[in-house]
Amino acid sequence: MTSPPPFRMEISRHIWETRYRAAKERDVHATWQRVAQAVAAVEGSEHAQWVERFCGLLDGFRFLPGGRILAGAGTGHRVTLFNCFVMGEIADDLEHIFEALKEGALTMQHGGGIGYDFSTLRPAGMVAEATGSIASGPVSFMHIWDAMCATMLSTGARRGAMMATLRCDHPDIETFVDAKRNPAVLRHFNLSVQVSDAFMAAVAQDRDWPLVFPGLAGARTLKARALWQRILRAAYDTAEPGVLFVDTINRDNTLAHRETLTATNPCGEIPLPPYGACDLGSLNLTAFVASPFDTDARLDLAALGDAATLAVRFLDNVIDVSRYPLPAQAAQARATRRIGLGVTGLADALVMLGLDYDSDAARALAATAMQTLRDTAYRASIGLAREKGAFPTFDADTFLASGFACRLPPDIREAIAAHGIRNSHLLAIAPAGTISLLANNCSSGIEPIFAAEAERRVLGTDGRYRTHRVLDHACHLWRRQRGDGLPPAFVEARQVDPLAHLQMQAALQPFVDNAISKTINVAADIPFERFADLYRQAHALGLKGCTVFRPNPVTGAILSAPATEREQCCGIEREAD
Repeated sequence: MTSPPPFRMEISRHIWETRYRAAKERDVHATWQRVAQAVAAVEGSEHAQWVERFCGLLDGFRFLPGGRILAGAGTGHRVTLFNCFVMGEIADDLEHIFEALKEGALTMQHGGGIGYDFSTLRPAGMVAEATGSIASGPVSFMHIWDAMCATMLSTGARRGAMMATLRCDHPDIETFVDAKRNPAVLRHFNLSVQVSDAFMAAVAQDRDWPLVFPGLAGARTLKARALWQRILRAAYDTAEPGVLFVDTINRDNTLAHRETLTATNPCGEIPLPPYGACDLGSLNLTAFVASPFDTDARLDLAALGDAATLAVRFLDNVIDVSRYPLPAQAAQARATRRIGLGVTGLADALVMLGLDYDSDAARALAATAMQTLRDTAYRASIGLAREKGAFPTFDADTFLASGFACRLPPDIREAIAAHGIRNSHLLAIAPAGTISLLANNCSSGIEPIFAAEAERRVLGTDGRYRTHRVLDHACHLWRRQRGDGLPPAFVEARQVDPLAHLQMQAALQPFVDNAISKTINVAADIPFERFADLYRQAHALGLKGCTVFRPNPVTGAILSAPATEREQCCGIEREAD
């Protein structure tokens, strides 16, 4: 089958040239060949056939590996192929704090974004017994990380991305929550509060909430609802912090018996243990729509499943061919072999299928696609375990007792018990913003289409922004087939009810063993009470986290149509792809 010309938009070519093109590559087909050659390097005598299969998977933007893979595989550069890492636990003394800073800098130098749990650092005002010095608190040290990140460009036109989390019962939680009210500070961080079920219950029952830290006498207590309102007011006013529902995350974790997850990568789609890594890739759903816009339009689930099988092997191989900034990261990745296969282009695919994003039919279709991905990916990983061995720390009993594994079909559970599984985790839905722009501006991740036409500012290798006029992928296909106008099912993000964002995320979450990066974009004039209710419903729906973006004076708007864009911590310059 002959593929159409790869780039139908100037911005897509610009993204390729500034982020993913290696020296002497004349077109994106050469990039795919380079990446396939590198990732198939572990296949021994069958190397040639796997190169061909991986090239077929990448052709036509059917599979979009994480940006670090596209940029680094086969180049010989000393870079990691992992998008992001959660760093090691920060021990509460100055020597180890600055050792952690050094590890973060080395990781960013290799191209990886980083996430940290700062909850281990003593609160401001607490006296250190050994030295008698008075602690300045975790937020003060976050400023040092922010300065480090500002100094370093990870690679080329991609800025460093960082995530900071803090427990909801840490004595400095209020300082953390309000940290980004000053628009000049911590601009290289995303912030998320670790919200526990106990805290949500205390909010519901209007109980007191103690703020505690080991060794701190006389815990301070405040009203849980007062703290919750403070979190939500900060999010309403500044778009941060987000929240991580850590008990939901850990209940679902297939490795809950051996690790407690308290931090994520910068965009939140993969909760990770200390030194854990993100090995990401997205299947482009628009490439699997047959007869788009016709009455018999359908999503080719069989082809999607076949692609998922190949993509699991591809991402598993990345673990073996990648460099690692730190030995501890290599050890963690190889011990669990986590990968994060997801989807992008969902909203465009729905338009091509004639389905309104905010409809039961759309949610059912999306859930069917994700269930297909889950079942196919798990079966592929079981097959790899039979061929190459299960991940080294696999234990069948504890794995199958996890919240996620309990939802697997009986035949998959039986096969895991009999043969093991190659990867501890297989599925994640990333923002996929940059790689979706590369794929001719298909809608990113599971987000609604921002607009039919918009302006995007993209950072170049010279440090300057270029503004591109972009046309949504589905709209482009419609106009190429039908002339002018918009597809009947087209809807812009601003027209989508905020609850529909949550409902789409909730429809997919049961089939995702990692997590889903999803930003609920709301209008600036949304009433605070309705804004706040989205977070309550996110917890009730069993989501692993919630981020709501309301345009505000501190951060501006994420995209423009056609006004200018203000830089976001995980805009396309610094997101995890």
